[in-house]
Amino acid sequence: MTITKTPVYFLSHGGPNIMYQIDHPAYKKLQEIGKEITTKVKPLAVVVFSAHWQAQPRKIEVNSAEMTDLIYDFYGFPRHYYKEKYPNVGSTEIAKQVMSLMRQNGIEVEGVKRGLDHGVWASFKCGKHTGPSILEDQVDADEISAAFDPEDNPLNVPVVQVSLFDSEDPIQHYRLGQAVTSLREQGIQIIVSGMAVHNLRDLRFTSDKSTPMPYTASFDEALKDAVTVPPAEREKAMAALLERDDAREAHPKFDHLLPIFVGAGAADQDMGKRLWTLKEGSMSWAQYRFGDIAVN
Repeated sequence: MTITKTPVYFLSHGGPNIMYQIDHPAYKKLQEIGKEITTKVKPLAVVVFSAHWQAQPRKIEVNSAEMTDLIYDFYGFPRHYYKEKYPNVGSTEIAKQVMSLMRQNGIEVEGVKRGLDHGVWASFKCGKHTGPSILEDQVDADEISAAFDPEDNPLNVPVVQVSLFDSEDPIQHYRLGQAVTSLREQGIQIIVSGMAVHNLRDLRFTSDKSTPMPYTASFDEALKDAVTVPPAEREKAMAALLERDDAREAHPKFDHLLPIFVGAGAADQDMGKRLWTLKEGSMSWAQYRFGDIAVN
Protein backbone atom coordinates (compact mmCIF):
# COMPACT_ATOMS: atom_id res chain seq x y z
CA MET A 1 0.00 0.00 0.00
CA THR A 2 1.33 3.41 -0.99
CA ILE A 3 1.29 6.03 1.79
CA THR A 4 0.75 9.63 0.72
CA LYS A 5 1.25 12.66 2.94
CA THR A 6 -1.95 13.73 4.63
CA PRO A 7 -3.17 17.34 4.74
CA VAL A 8 -3.78 19.14 8.05
CA TYR A 9 -7.24 20.37 9.06
CA PHE A 10 -8.27 23.18 11.40
CA LEU A 11 -11.86 22.75 12.56
CA SER A 12 -13.89 25.50 14.17
CA HIS A 13 -15.87 23.23 16.47
CA GLY A 14 -18.42 25.46 18.22
CA GLY A 15 -20.20 24.41 21.39
CA PRO A 16 -21.68 20.98 22.11
CA ASN A 17 -25.05 22.19 20.84
CA ILE A 18 -23.71 21.96 17.27
CA MET A 19 -24.41 18.21 17.51
CA TYR A 20 -28.12 18.95 17.36
CA GLN A 21 -28.19 21.96 15.03
CA ILE A 22 -28.71 19.93 11.88
CA ASP A 23 -29.82 23.00 9.91
CA HIS A 24 -26.82 25.10 10.88
CA PRO A 25 -24.42 25.63 7.95
CA ALA A 26 -21.43 24.70 10.13
CA TYR A 27 -22.99 21.33 10.93
CA LYS A 28 -23.17 20.51 7.23
CA LYS A 29 -19.66 21.79 6.59
CA LEU A 30 -18.17 19.66 9.37
CA GLN A 31 -19.99 16.70 7.88
CA GLU A 32 -18.50 17.45 4.45
CA ILE A 33 -15.00 17.66 5.89
CA GLY A 34 -15.52 14.36 7.69
CA LYS A 35 -16.50 12.76 4.40
CA GLU A 36 -13.46 14.27 2.71
CA ILE A 37 -11.17 12.78 5.32
CA THR A 38 -12.68 9.29 5.28
CA THR A 39 -13.26 8.91 1.54
CA LYS A 40 -10.34 10.84 0.06
CA VAL A 41 -7.58 11.15 2.65
CA LYS A 42 -8.22 7.73 4.21
CA PRO A 43 -5.81 8.12 7.14
CA LEU A 44 -4.35 5.26 9.13
CA ALA A 45 -4.80 7.16 12.41
CA VAL A 46 -5.74 10.61 13.72
CA VAL A 47 -3.69 12.81 16.03
CA VAL A 48 -5.80 15.70 17.32
CA PHE A 49 -5.08 18.88 19.29
CA SER A 50 -7.99 20.70 20.96
CA ALA A 51 -8.40 24.14 22.52
CA HIS A 52 -9.88 22.41 25.57
CA TRP A 53 -6.70 20.69 26.73
CA GLN A 54 -3.87 22.93 27.90
CA ALA A 55 -1.38 20.96 29.97
CA GLN A 56 1.52 22.96 31.46
CA PRO A 57 3.43 26.06 30.37
CA ARG A 58 6.43 24.04 29.17
CA LYS A 59 5.13 20.50 29.07
CA ILE A 60 2.84 18.62 26.70
CA GLU A 61 0.63 15.68 27.64
CA VAL A 62 -0.46 12.88 25.30
CA ASN A 63 -3.25 10.40 25.89
CA SER A 64 -1.41 7.09 25.80
CA ALA A 65 -4.36 4.92 26.87
CA GLU A 66 -6.39 2.95 24.38
CA MET A 67 -9.73 2.97 26.20
CA THR A 68 -11.01 6.12 27.94
CA ASP A 69 -14.29 7.80 28.82
CA LEU A 70 -15.45 10.96 27.08
CA ILE A 71 -15.00 14.24 28.92
CA TYR A 72 -18.15 16.36 29.23
CA ASP A 73 -16.30 19.63 29.72
CA PHE A 74 -19.28 21.97 29.45
CA TYR A 75 -21.87 23.21 31.90
CA GLY A 76 -25.52 24.20 31.99
CA PHE A 77 -26.72 22.14 29.04
CA PRO A 78 -29.72 19.77 28.95
CA ARG A 79 -29.26 16.37 30.54
CA HIS A 80 -29.13 14.42 27.31
CA TYR A 81 -25.90 16.20 26.31
CA TYR A 82 -24.17 14.31 29.10
CA LYS A 83 -25.39 10.96 27.78
CA GLU A 84 -23.81 11.37 24.36
CA LYS A 85 -21.41 8.68 23.21
CA TYR A 86 -18.63 8.72 20.68
CA PRO A 87 -16.99 5.31 20.20
CA ASN A 88 -13.23 5.69 19.86
CA VAL A 89 -10.00 3.88 20.59
CA GLY A 90 -6.55 5.29 21.23
CA SER A 91 -3.16 3.84 20.35
CA THR A 92 -0.30 3.31 22.76
CA GLU A 93 2.13 2.89 19.87
CA ILE A 94 1.17 6.12 18.11
CA ALA A 95 1.22 7.98 21.43
CA LYS A 96 4.78 6.73 21.99
CA GLN A 97 5.71 7.88 18.50
CA VAL A 98 4.27 11.35 19.15
CA MET A 99 6.18 11.62 22.41
CA SER A 100 9.41 10.46 20.78
CA LEU A 101 9.12 13.15 18.09
CA MET A 102 8.55 15.79 20.73
CA ARG A 103 11.55 14.73 22.77
CA GLN A 104 13.68 14.78 19.63
CA ASN A 105 12.60 18.40 19.20
CA GLY A 106 13.34 19.41 22.78
CA ILE A 107 9.75 19.39 24.02
CA GLU A 108 9.06 17.97 27.47
CA VAL A 109 6.20 15.49 27.23
CA GLU A 110 4.35 12.95 29.36
CA GLY A 111 1.91 10.17 28.59
CA VAL A 112 -1.36 10.28 30.53
CA LYS A 113 -4.79 8.69 30.52
CA ARG A 114 -7.38 11.21 29.37
CA GLY A 115 -10.55 10.90 27.29
CA LEU A 116 -11.55 13.04 24.33
CA ASP A 117 -12.97 16.46 25.25
CA HIS A 118 -15.90 18.07 23.46
CA GLY A 119 -13.57 20.07 21.22
CA VAL A 120 -12.93 16.72 19.55
CA TRP A 121 -15.93 14.48 19.94
CA ALA A 122 -18.74 17.04 19.53
CA SER A 123 -17.47 18.15 16.11
CA PHE A 124 -16.80 14.54 15.14
CA LYS A 125 -20.46 13.76 15.89
CA CYS A 126 -21.84 16.27 13.38
CA GLY A 127 -23.71 13.91 11.11
CA LYS A 128 -27.27 13.29 10.14
CA HIS A 129 -29.94 13.02 12.83
CA THR A 130 -32.06 9.91 12.36
CA GLY A 131 -34.42 10.21 15.32
CA PRO A 132 -37.81 11.93 15.49
CA SER A 133 -36.91 14.72 17.92
CA ILE A 134 -33.97 16.66 19.27
CA LEU A 135 -35.79 18.07 22.28
CA GLU A 136 -34.48 17.65 25.81
CA ASP A 137 -35.13 14.20 27.29
CA GLN A 138 -36.48 12.96 23.95
CA VAL A 139 -33.13 12.10 22.42
CA ASP A 140 -31.61 8.66 22.47
CA ALA A 141 -27.83 9.05 22.42
CA ASP A 142 -27.67 6.38 19.71
CA GLU A 143 -29.94 8.40 17.41
CA ILE A 144 -27.20 10.89 16.57
CA SER A 145 -24.80 9.47 14.00
CA ALA A 146 -21.28 10.82 13.85
CA ALA A 147 -19.32 12.59 11.15
CA PHE A 148 -17.05 9.58 11.46
CA ASP A 149 -19.88 7.12 12.07
CA PRO A 150 -18.72 3.48 11.83
CA GLU A 151 -21.61 2.59 9.51
CA ASP A 152 -22.35 5.72 7.46
CA ASN A 153 -18.89 7.25 7.32
CA PRO A 154 -16.33 4.95 8.94
CA LEU A 155 -13.13 6.32 10.34
CA ASN A 156 -12.26 3.09 12.17
CA VAL A 157 -8.73 4.16 13.05
CA PRO A 158 -7.11 5.14 16.36
CA VAL A 159 -7.61 8.69 17.66
CA VAL A 160 -4.82 10.07 19.86
CA GLN A 161 -5.38 13.44 21.53
CA VAL A 162 -2.45 15.71 22.39
CA SER A 163 -2.57 18.78 24.62
CA LEU A 164 -1.57 22.34 23.93
CA PHE A 165 0.83 24.20 26.19
CA ASP A 166 -0.76 26.18 28.99
CA SER A 167 0.53 29.40 27.48
CA GLU A 168 -0.44 32.00 24.90
CA ASP A 169 2.87 31.84 23.03
CA PRO A 170 2.12 31.46 19.30
CA ILE A 171 5.67 30.48 18.32
CA GLN A 172 5.79 27.80 21.02
CA HIS A 173 2.67 26.26 19.49
CA TYR A 174 3.98 26.64 15.94
CA ARG A 175 7.05 24.65 17.03
CA LEU A 176 4.77 22.04 18.57
CA GLY A 177 3.20 21.46 15.18
CA GLN A 178 6.57 21.35 13.46
CA ALA A 179 7.64 18.60 15.84
CA VAL A 180 4.95 16.20 14.61
CA THR A 181 4.84 17.07 10.91
CA SER A 182 6.58 13.82 9.91
CA LEU A 183 3.51 11.86 11.08
CA ARG A 184 1.79 13.02 7.91
CA GLU A 185 4.21 11.02 5.77
CA GLN A 186 3.04 7.88 7.56
CA GLY A 187 -0.63 8.40 6.69
CA ILE A 188 -1.52 9.89 10.07
CA GLN A 189 -4.09 12.68 9.96
CA ILE A 190 -3.41 15.78 12.07
CA ILE A 191 -6.53 17.71 13.09
CA VAL A 192 -6.46 20.87 15.21
CA SER A 193 -9.70 22.06 16.77
CA GLY A 194 -10.59 25.54 18.01
CA MET A 195 -12.51 28.55 16.67
CA ALA A 196 -11.44 31.23 14.20
CA VAL A 197 -13.18 33.85 16.36
CA HIS A 198 -14.37 32.98 19.87
CA ASN A 199 -15.84 35.57 22.23
CA LEU A 200 -18.23 33.92 24.68
CA ARG A 201 -18.62 37.11 26.70
CA ASP A 202 -20.43 38.78 23.81
CA LEU A 203 -22.39 35.70 22.80
CA ARG A 204 -25.40 36.62 24.92
CA PHE A 205 -25.68 39.92 23.05
CA THR A 206 -25.37 38.36 19.60
CA SER A 207 -26.96 34.92 19.83
CA ASP A 208 -30.17 36.09 18.16
CA LYS A 209 -28.43 38.16 15.51
CA SER A 210 -26.90 36.98 12.26
CA THR A 211 -24.90 40.17 11.82
CA PRO A 212 -21.29 39.65 12.92
CA MET A 213 -19.60 41.89 15.41
CA PRO A 214 -17.10 44.25 13.74
CA TYR A 215 -14.17 42.41 15.29
CA THR A 216 -15.54 39.08 14.03
CA ALA A 217 -15.46 40.32 10.46
CA SER A 218 -12.08 42.03 10.69
CA PHE A 219 -10.21 39.30 12.56
CA ASP A 220 -11.67 36.50 10.49
CA GLU A 221 -10.31 38.09 7.32
CA ALA A 222 -6.97 38.92 8.95
CA LEU A 223 -6.63 35.27 9.96
CA LYS A 224 -7.27 34.15 6.40
CA ASP A 225 -4.70 36.61 5.06
CA ALA A 226 -2.07 35.37 7.53
CA VAL A 227 -2.72 31.66 7.08
CA THR A 228 -2.67 31.81 3.28
CA VAL A 229 0.62 33.66 2.77
CA PRO A 230 3.56 31.64 1.38
CA PRO A 231 4.76 29.15 4.03
CA ALA A 232 8.11 30.94 4.46
CA GLU A 233 6.21 34.04 5.62
CA ARG A 234 3.41 32.33 7.54
CA GLU A 235 4.88 32.04 11.03
CA LYS A 236 5.65 35.76 11.24
CA ALA A 237 2.33 36.76 9.70
CA MET A 238 0.34 34.59 12.08
CA ALA A 239 2.26 35.68 15.17
CA ALA A 240 1.42 39.29 14.29
CA LEU A 241 -2.28 38.46 14.63
CA LEU A 242 -1.98 38.46 18.40
CA GLU A 243 -0.78 42.06 18.34
CA ARG A 244 -3.78 43.39 16.43
CA ASP A 245 -6.12 45.86 18.12
CA ASP A 246 -9.06 43.50 17.59
CA ALA A 247 -7.26 40.35 18.79
CA ARG A 248 -8.52 40.44 22.40
CA GLU A 249 -12.03 41.20 21.20
CA ALA A 250 -11.99 38.26 18.82
CA HIS A 251 -10.28 36.06 21.42
CA PRO A 252 -10.44 37.29 25.04
CA LYS A 253 -8.31 34.19 25.67
CA PHE A 254 -6.18 32.77 22.87
CA ASP A 255 -6.88 29.12 23.68
CA HIS A 256 -9.22 28.66 20.69
CA LEU A 257 -6.81 30.39 18.31
CA LEU A 258 -3.64 28.50 19.28
CA PRO A 259 -4.62 25.20 17.61
CA ILE A 260 -4.30 26.76 14.17
CA PHE A 261 -0.70 27.67 15.01
CA VAL A 262 -0.08 23.98 15.73
CA GLY A 263 -1.70 23.11 12.41
CA ALA A 264 0.32 25.69 10.50
CA GLY A 265 3.53 24.37 12.04
CA ALA A 266 2.61 20.80 11.13
CA ALA A 267 1.87 21.96 7.57
CA ASP A 268 5.57 22.61 6.97
CA GLN A 269 5.85 23.92 3.39
CA ASP A 270 2.23 23.23 2.43
CA MET A 271 -0.05 26.18 1.69
CA GLY A 272 -3.02 27.01 3.89
CA LYS A 273 -6.49 27.39 2.41
CA ARG A 274 -9.71 28.59 3.97
CA LEU A 275 -12.30 26.05 2.93
CA TRP A 276 -15.29 28.00 4.23
CA THR A 277 -16.30 30.61 6.75
CA LEU A 278 -19.37 31.91 8.51
CA LYS A 279 -19.14 35.07 10.57
CA GLU A 280 -21.90 34.77 13.15
CA GLY A 281 -22.23 37.28 15.97
CA SER A 282 -19.15 37.00 18.17
CA MET A 283 -17.98 33.76 16.51
CA SER A 284 -16.40 32.69 13.25
CA TRP A 285 -16.76 29.14 11.97
CA ALA A 286 -13.89 29.28 9.46
CA GLN A 287 -12.54 25.88 8.46
CA TYR A 288 -9.03 25.44 7.02
CA ARG A 289 -6.94 22.84 5.27
CA PHE A 290 -3.18 22.91 4.85
CA GLY A 291 -1.94 20.93 1.87
CA ASP A 292 -3.74 19.19 -0.95
CA ILE A 293 -5.40 15.83 -1.04
CA ALA A 294 -3.34 13.36 -3.03
CA VAL A 295 -4.96 12.06 -6.19
CA ASN A 296 -4.60 8.30 -6.37
